[in-house]
Amino acid sequence: MIMLTRFSKAFLFTVFALFLLGSLALLHPPSRTYVDTWTGDFFGEGGMVPVISPTQGSKGGVIMSKLGNATAKAELGRASWKLLHTMTLRFPEEPTQDERDALNNYFHLFSRLYPCGECAAEFQQLLKKYPPQTSTRRAAATWLCFVHNQVNERLKKPEFDCANLDATYDCGCGDEPLNSTTAASANDPMDLEQDPSKDRLGMGLVKGGR
Repeated sequence: MIMLTRFSKAFLFTVFALFLLGSLALLHPPSRTYVDTWTGDFFGEGGMVPVISPTQGSKGGVIMSKLGNATAKAELGRASWKLLHTMTLRFPEEPTQDERDALNNYFHLFSRLYPCGECAAEFQQLLKKYPPQTSTRRAAATWLCFVHNQVNERLKKPEFDCANLDATYDCGCGDEPLNSTTAASANDPMDLEQDPSKDRLGMGLVKGGR
């Protein structure tokens, strides 16, 4: 009789424990999410999950710290100008609003994440004073050339003829040039490598301070 009582108590305790666990599972069901195949919306337990805006993070202060290596700063500047000029020269002739937003956001993200912090701060000032122009390929390329010449002027470098951009930064992609000039420029007045003495002073994309 005693053994039966102990068994009964153990059985009842097990049943109660299982009931309690089941109740907790009903109160806190496992997380379930799915994507609506028609709209592409992402749904979670509480309804539609908000999608992070592609512009989020493009506005804000400089993220990187000061770059103390003058040689690295100069090399980074030359490579960056080439990248930016080539990008605007291959930008669509008649961009969609999405493409225009993408280019605009890119420049602002670039100004935050550029590895030279003091250079990035200067570039942000230029963006505030001269917002990116993205209506056409020509508008984007000419705007960037203008901004580059602002840097050249501050560094007391010769002003570059923006009409020769497609010749200077020809990527060999076979795109229609902005003008009829096809001969490559032998000397690039925007190449910061032209003046080694200034390179040693740390001339990069833009130099912090005024």
